[in-house]
Amino acid sequence: MAKADLRIDWATHKAAKYACENWHYSGCVPKSKLSKVGVWERNKFIGVVIFGCGATPNLGKPYGLEQNQCIELVRIALTKHQTPVSRIVRIANDWMHKANPGLRLIVSFADMSQGHHGGIYQAGNWVYSGQGFPAKFYMIHGRLTHPRTLGLARLTQNLDGAKKRDPRATAVVVPGKHRYLMPLDSEMRNRILPLSKPYPKRAKQAMTDDQSAQRRGSTDPHAPKKGAAQGGPDQCCE
Repeated sequence: MAKADLRIDWATHKAAKYACENWHYSGCVPKSKLSKVGVWERNKFIGVVIFGCGATPNLGKPYGLEQNQCIELVRIALTKHQTPVSRIVRIANDWMHKANPGLRLIVSFADMSQGHHGGIYQAGNWVYSGQGFPAKFYMIHGRLTHPRTLGLARLTQNLDGAKKRDPRATAVVVPGKHRYLMPLDSEMRNRILPLSKPYPKRAKQAMTDDQSAQRRGSTDPHAPKKGAAQGGPDQCCE
């Protein structure tokens, strides 16, 4: 596929919402300040790569970075496509770096509870720094929900709080996510290389390079068209 057939540009919230609801296993857009990078093949909108400030204000602290120097890749929501996901992500990373020259590191996580091991990041030569701690989620109306999304104070993030949303809610302990790092300059790469660990192996139904394991739907004729999908640089790192 010719490089000219792939195009990257800012996407509107509407386009990002459509992609996440139809083409990502979570079915939703993260609730934080986001930068939404749209992807087109042959002028057809095929999805988004979304960056955010992460679930914690200290995302960059373990690497000696300020909040505006580190971002998280929070969504890759694509329908059927020809370009390898690893290449789409690499171009989206470059796009974000050019828009935010102060960025030095991108962090992303592969969700083991969804069978993902991070094959996309391994193909893109990201640095694997290990697995996080197990976390408690709640099964609410048939969907795993992080306590943070319940809108409760930290001390009340418990089953009683979850049952206010769904009387049948249950607590579920999920394995820690695999953590991948993409340095954006040589000094940062040298800084994080000592954290590198061997890549984890593919798990059953792990994320493949065409994202078939996490895609909720296929190409939809009602997907946002080229003009409607373009937005502005709602940068999360200002």
